[in-house]
Amino acid sequence: MKILNKLQIQEADRQTIAKEPISSINLMERAAMACMNWIVERYDHNQSFVFLCGTGNNGGDGLALFRLLIEKGYPCTLYEFQLGKNQQTDYTQNRNRINKNLIHPLTVESLNQISPKDIFIDALVGTGLNRAITGKLKHIIQTLNQLPNGVLSIDIPSGLFSEFNTNNSCEGIVQADHTLSFQMPKLAFLLPEKGGKVGSFYILDIELLPGFINNVKTPYFYLTPKKAKSLYQALKKFDHKGSNGHLILIAGSKGKIGAAQLSAKAALRSGVGKLSVLTPQCGVEILHNTLPEAMIEHNTGIECLSGYYGLKYNTVSIGPGLGTSNKTKDFLNSFFNESTSQMVIDADALNLIAAHPEWMNILPKNSILTPHPKEFERLVGTWKNEEEKLQRLIHFTQEHQIICVLKGAHTAIAFPDGNIWFNSSGNPGMATAGSGDVLTGIIGALLAKGYTPEQAALLGVYVHGRAADIQVKSLAPTFLIASDIINGLNDVWKEMEKTA
Repeated sequence: MKILNKLQIQEADRQTIAKEPISSINLMERAAMACMNWIVERYDHNQSFVFLCGTGNNGGDGLALFRLLIEKGYPCTLYEFQLGKNQQTDYTQNRNRINKNLIHPLTVESLNQISPKDIFIDALVGTGLNRAITGKLKHIIQTLNQLPNGVLSIDIPSGLFSEFNTNNSCEGIVQADHTLSFQMPKLAFLLPEKGGKVGSFYILDIELLPGFINNVKTPYFYLTPKKAKSLYQALKKFDHKGSNGHLILIAGSKGKIGAAQLSAKAALRSGVGKLSVLTPQCGVEILHNTLPEAMIEHNTGIECLSGYYGLKYNTVSIGPGLGTSNKTKDFLNSFFNESTSQMVIDADALNLIAAHPEWMNILPKNSILTPHPKEFERLVGTWKNEEEKLQRLIHFTQEHQIICVLKGAHTAIAFPDGNIWFNSSGNPGMATAGSGDVLTGIIGALLAKGYTPEQAALLGVYVHGRAADIQVKSLAPTFLIASDIINGLNDVWKEMEKTA
């Protein structure tokens, strides 16, 4: 799914109106119908709603939704805030369809009179906003954010810019619990800068012109469940362990053998035919006892890997729990200078690369690096804001012709062609030790099984997050641990099998 900027979204509206054809007021009605259907599926008629509408097009969506919910028998109250001197034409048309006695002026005082059980429908300002909200409207938004009521924003929380919000004040942005986004998410939803203002977001298809969306250029994409499932390759009747690939996992040091265990088990649970683990001698007995399905490669290092690599494997996952000792540094130097295998690079391997940036120049093309933000900062330097971070991410992948999986909420998967995919799966419970080691195992297994690096990165990231989502249906996110994510993989692969 493409992620478009503000101007492209406006052009998509114009193209749809001109070429479908459909009037702008009827396109607004279509958007309101989509919102109404979402609400009706989730709330019974005992739930009352309070509409906060500005006099622009976003407010027009709100007016149309107000009318539709009234017709469905929901108790609704409507407050209006005047934006500038003139109303948008479509707003005025929708306003004329409503009994004027039902429209009240929006003030701070009126907000404070609302029952805490009512849900606010935020339709004050939409995606056309180009400057931070100030004055009376800012005061209203500040008051709204202090109330205990639930807030449902239409298309975008009022006050939030569609893309980057570096110079935007949180005080002038509505804090939504849920956001109903038309056709696609906005880039701002996926970035930590102000993305928390969105709450949970849902994408409503309002049938914007497919021809325009298919042809418009953007570097940003959203990794949906549909896209992830299209990448999945089901097992064939005559497959055997050899046809399902052989992965070597290079991981572990004294005190960190657990990282090797997690990554290895995740690889096995992701269907790799054979798994070998290269770990120091302190971890050999542990792995033999806990992972009988894995083979162990010998290394002379006792507490950490040392010496020379000297092995021949087509696919390598390297990094979890390695440590950064001088012996390990020398081993990695040997590995990067010897190996031309496809590889997934994580954790301490990334930290050692950051200390020896010349190694970046000898990585095989399309190697997959999986840093968290601090590891990425060590690789590319600091950034001032989210826009600069994404620019650095694009430049990094293009310069070195690698794939970079920048982990976090809505993990960003960047490719050498300059495109970035943001993940749709996952939850805050994944912010736990070992979660990244699990991802390294999953992606490595997919690479070994014959997925392309692009497919392995996209599917691996989605599956990792989806496994955690399945687990938090029965486990509290606060107490999720990395092993729980591995335990959720079976259900994810079963989902994939059903749609393959």
